[in-house]
Amino acid sequence: MLTATADFLGDYIAFPSPAARDAVTLWALHTHVVDRFESTPRLAVISPEKGSGKTRTLEMLALLCPAPEHAFNMSAPVLFRLIASQPVTLLVDEADTYFGPKAKDEEGLRGLLNAGHRRGATALRCVGAGHEVGRFPVFCAVAMAGIGDLPDTLMDRSVVIPMKRRAPHERVRPYRAKTTEPEGHELRDRLAEWALVHADDLDDAEPDMPEGITDRPADVWEPLLVLAEVIGGDWPERARAAAVEINGLRLERDPSLSIQLLDDLRDVFTLKGTDRLFTEQIIEDLCAIEGAPWSDLYGKPLDPNSLRRRVKKYLPGGDLSKSQKIRIGADVRNGYTAEQFADAWTRYLPPPLRNPEHPEQQEQPEQEPAAEDDPWVLPEKSPAEVGPCVTCGRSTRRYGERGNPRCEPCAVLAATRLPSRRRLYAAAVREAAS
Repeated sequence: MLTATADFLGDYIAFPSPAARDAVTLWALHTHVVDRFESTPRLAVISPEKGSGKTRTLEMLALLCPAPEHAFNMSAPVLFRLIASQPVTLLVDEADTYFGPKAKDEEGLRGLLNAGHRRGATALRCVGAGHEVGRFPVFCAVAMAGIGDLPDTLMDRSVVIPMKRRAPHERVRPYRAKTTEPEGHELRDRLAEWALVHADDLDDAEPDMPEGITDRPADVWEPLLVLAEVIGGDWPERARAAAVEINGLRLERDPSLSIQLLDDLRDVFTLKGTDRLFTEQIIEDLCAIEGAPWSDLYGKPLDPNSLRRRVKKYLPGGDLSKSQKIRIGADVRNGYTAEQFADAWTRYLPPPLRNPEHPEQQEQPEQEPAAEDDPWVLPEKSPAEVGPCVTCGRSTRRYGERGNPRCEPCAVLAATRLPSRRRLYAAAVREAAS
């Protein structure tokens, strides 16, 4: 039944991957049992250009989902009254016109769609001549299609399907109402019948979340993984694979400016191989990163005050909450230490991959070499004799092998280098050593 639904969708839509097709299929099934879950994931079908199959995806979902309601030119009051009056599956096309950069005055609609993914959410309004407070339930399944990204708060609550324009070699069946709709309605009835029979089984299902699917992504994917677990066959594996792939693509999309700043700061500290930098040096290195916005941030380069404002909310309290006087050699100026950012790097950034000398091992992290075979991992043996670090030049106890001894901070930073800066860092070490 579910495989037939996936094939039906794949016949009419050029999905970017089988994972995207499976995710949309599971989402369509979940609309028949949405009342059995504490939350309902939004489905965000987005693309960089028109003509990528977004509207067709909503048209196909309208054949498969119960009580589909195409929403055009809607307002928040109309929408919450509609949802409160009857169970609906809301299909929002051209969502970028509501939430895109040119859209205005749609905060109420955005808040309603954000809150409505959780059971029990209500909209409060004064009703009647007595102005009594009325509560309108807003919990319902929602699929949205639009050009470009939707607001972050909606994207975080969504299974994001990044569509592409169909290539010449990709063939799909033409949509014909007299033939396509009966086929879709037959599958819809089969989905509804399955839901009626197996709804109680969903309460006992406890699927294993794939590694990396935690917190909000786990809330998003749990209903779909529960359905796959109850259906059985190869669907549990297909659902987990779809969750990992699609969530990974979501994380790879452009991060917020603040997250990009944290990521670039980690690169700067690691590239320099030091645990402290003056503010001027940090800004110079940030502005030198190719493709980064720091050299032209809203018409002017990043400055010390702007850097302080942007990083302050991520820093610990007390003395570590701002730049401070630091000493590098004989020079004392305002700057930052890696210690100030360590907590934020851990909480907001994915962990850096180790062992940059061997990038081919990124695909097989379980085969990471032992510490004694890896020149970038801090040895567990006693430090070498006192001498200059090849990276920062400080006279200190040195760690490391193969002619590149470093002080402990530089050795630790080198051990956690990001692969994207591997060659630059290696060049810096060679230059310092020479």
